[in-house]
Amino acid sequence: MSAPEPFDAVDVIRAKRDGERVPEDALRWMVDAYTRGYVADAQMSAFTMAVLLNGMERDEIRVMTDAMIASGERMSFASLDKPTADKHSTGGVGDKITLPLAPLVAAFGVAVPQLSGRGLGHTGGTLDKLESIPGWRAALSNDEMLAQLADVGAVICAAGTGLAPADKKLYALRDVTGTVEAIPLIASSIMSKKIAEGTDSLVLDVKFGTGAFMKDYARARELAETMVALGTDSGVQTTALLTDMNTPLGLAIGNANEVRESVEVLAGGGPADVVELTVALAREMLALAGQPDADVDAALADGRAMDAWRRMIRAQDGDPDAPLPAPRETHTVTAARSGVVTRMDAYDFGLAAWRLGAGRARAQDPVVHAAGIDLLVKPGDAVSEGQALFTLSADDGARFERALDALDGAYEIGDTAPPREPLVRERISA
Repeated sequence: MSAPEPFDAVDVIRAKRDGERVPEDALRWMVDAYTRGYVADAQMSAFTMAVLLNGMERDEIRVMTDAMIASGERMSFASLDKPTADKHSTGGVGDKITLPLAPLVAAFGVAVPQLSGRGLGHTGGTLDKLESIPGWRAALSNDEMLAQLADVGAVICAAGTGLAPADKKLYALRDVTGTVEAIPLIASSIMSKKIAEGTDSLVLDVKFGTGAFMKDYARARELAETMVALGTDSGVQTTALLTDMNTPLGLAIGNANEVRESVEVLAGGGPADVVELTVALAREMLALAGQPDADVDAALADGRAMDAWRRMIRAQDGDPDAPLPAPRETHTVTAARSGVVTRMDAYDFGLAAWRLGAGRARAQDPVVHAAGIDLLVKPGDAVSEGQALFTLSADDGARFERALDALDGAYEIGDTAPPREPLVRERISA
């Protein structure tokens, strides 16, 4: 006969429903009992809705995160003879920053254990982008990951199932119960995996704007502050940059084309906004790893970052010299009038790329690596009537119509250039 449970889920739900603080031992039990299957989905749904409506105190979020970490394994990089630094982005459109960033930071002798995910909906996934490279594999064992960090210094791979299994179960529930937006649950979801990963330091790229998970700047800032506090309370040096995601990042939106753009950055070129954000995040990571004066620009210019990229791709069985997938069909959209591009909405362009096949509607759907959008202009650029604005790529020309529907009203051409907003709006630290 099994031992009786020490708490009752209904009491925990009532406490949060009434705006009360849930005692630490009861909250730890709730997470554990849900992971074990003792607390039912219906009960955890009620609890997450109460959190969405009433919030959680900082200490409650810390306990929730710690309980989710305790549901699985904790990795350790203590055997490495170098510091570790990681980056997490809350996701956006054209956000390929992880690709050039990991090898760039590794070029300075800092290990970068980048556990990444796949795209869903309008936001792209780092692993989907890298799988455009022939032979490259996302799945590594913990031993393979450690060996690659010791040798190459950077690894971008899928997270193992052993990290924070409570989060995987809870995230799926939040997705179907309208509670994804609860900041305490977003923060504990992201940070439970990052802390369990075992990195010494962490830089968060928290995005705001139309193409971001957090549309509202104030809520994005609240999320950044909550996650920085969680990392700090858990002994991980953590900072955050609040970055603009109203316009797609760079000129490429998709998979193979984003890899191509990332390689351009590593070769010392690439779009100015991608370079700016890559350099800003690299400086943050290197400062936390004890190198505040590292010359990041020099490592892009002299080929050190590119060398690290090539070694990283080869270590995961990819061929850095192989041609990337090319689309079967393309469609170019031109300017209806002369003027200045005043707006390109990140969400709408991300949705269009998804409809072209670059993203997935369900986790099990495949992606078309050659599908996507290549921008030929950005807001602030002057254009002439008939000039090419962007090119859609797909393997099936039947996809163009729905993608063009998504882009109806997604961009504007006016008479005067829009004000130039800073890409990195604010830095949040403990």
